[in-house]
Amino acid sequence: DIATPRAILTGHDYEITCATICAELGLVISGSKEGPCLIHSMNGDLLRTLEGPETLEGPENCLRPKLIQASREGQCVIYYENGLFCVFSVNGRLQATMETDDKIK
Repeated sequence: DIATPRAILTGHDYEITCATICAELGLVISGSKEGPCLIHSMNGDLLRTLEGPETLEGPENCLRPKLIQASREGQCVIYYENGLFCVFSVNGRLQATMETDDKIK
């Protein structure tokens, strides 16, 4: 059998740097090099855009997502390149932020 994609997800203007799948909620969450994180359904529908807090100014300091993890309870944790953690609901609402100087891998 030849494998075929179930859906093609669109919406990012730059390369994808991180992604996660939450099978329990039927969601795919992805982050790109120079843009926001996007929430898609497993069918490929774009549902939400997760915008990081406006703590940095200028295009050279945009928030670059490095790691994403979603929970089955509907929360998404995003770690950005500058040491910022953000927790979002799957509805796109920013719930909490935390900055760290530690190197997270």
